[in-house]
Amino acid sequence: MYDLKYLRENLDHIRTSLGRRGNDVPWADIQTLSEERRAVTTQVEQLRYELNKGSEEIARLRRAKAPAEEVMMAMKQVGDRIKVAEGTLRKVEDALTDVALRIPNLPHGSVPVGADASDNIEVRRWGTIPTFSSPPKPHWEVGENLGILDFDRAAKIAGARFSVMTGAGARLERALINYMLDLHTTQQHGYREVVPPLLVNRQTMTGTGQLPKFEEDLFRLRDEEYFLIPTAEVPVTNLHREEILSGDCLPLRYTAYTPCFRREAGSYGKDTRGLIRLHQFNKVELVVFTTPDGSYEELERLTGHAESVLQGLNLPYRVITLCTGDMGFSAAKTYDLEVWLPSQQQYREISSCSNFESFQARRAGIKYRPIGGKKEAKTDFVHTLNGSGLAVGRTLVAILENFQQPDGSVEIPSVLRPYMGGLERIQKE
Repeated sequence: MYDLKYLRENLDHIRTSLGRRGNDVPWADIQTLSEERRAVTTQVEQLRYELNKGSEEIARLRRAKAPAEEVMMAMKQVGDRIKVAEGTLRKVEDALTDVALRIPNLPHGSVPVGADASDNIEVRRWGTIPTFSSPPKPHWEVGENLGILDFDRAAKIAGARFSVMTGAGARLERALINYMLDLHTTQQHGYREVVPPLLVNRQTMTGTGQLPKFEEDLFRLRDEEYFLIPTAEVPVTNLHREEILSGDCLPLRYTAYTPCFRREAGSYGKDTRGLIRLHQFNKVELVVFTTPDGSYEELERLTGHAESVLQGLNLPYRVITLCTGDMGFSAAKTYDLEVWLPSQQQYREISSCSNFESFQARRAGIKYRPIGGKKEAKTDFVHTLNGSGLAVGRTLVAILENFQQPDGSVEIPSVLRPYMGGLERIQKE
């Protein structure tokens, strides 16, 4: 969200900086509304000035015991004009705010300029890509053969893009969640665990940037202004909505496991089989609130924490910097972690780690007071960050594919075995 005064004064700069990211922004409407807002604001201020001067004149006349009825009548008319002008101003500001809420965040200067995913830049790779004596099977085939994944019954219960996990598959999902949470809440990573609501209101969705632009991608309750969360980023970031945080307590780091719900409205025909793109999936999220001068250091730190999960599981992956044309609506800079999937012979996204700078904080009204600052000290907006630490279903996919064995079993990464009762392999059930 942009400050309306800043938006008016820097409209050309914002438009140029966004480039293709701003192609669907109605810039002409913003220009018109901004000019109208400025004109009506000037009118309101002028009328208020006249009202103040008139009030002073009425007071002077009364002190002089002179007739004041004519001036009082004139000031009543000014007051009526102010009410009309203020009503017009509210309508103009509401319209301008609605459009401003749909403008993407400005990319950081280090973000590569590009049109789409083909222009992303690889930063590093980790791990050894496994080799197989025969073509590796896709995860849905591995899971169904082992009797731990059931897509047919999921379709019967709910429809397409849902899954049922049973037996060792269900336990592996739970093991991954517990492993990730235990790793992130240790002293080394230092995140505070949160169990947030899965239903949130419209103001909460607006605060993190899902509304108003992406309403069609969300699941909304039919008769209520409640939405199922698409990610824990939404409720956890809004923990401090409309708050002023003490600089002494920053950075604040939170982690949360939640189910996530997405319509996947724009992905028909993509990943229609398996666990890659579901309407409901589990994820462990990392959220950080920090000061502007420390946010990019926090981005590197957070990304490293997400990477440590993959390293602990011994899953090969790469880190890429998203270009301007592939970056999310609210992000100023994003690193994607992509895990290797043998059946596809390519890396696929398993985590996005983003710095939103003050974009979300402005929408949600999250500020901080500098360290040691008194109550009257000037406040500023925090910077917010978040990342998947990790998407649980996609991590399970990577395990089934990378650790599949010739006999159809799947080796369990050693760090997960304590969570699996010591089980070393998943065999056919």
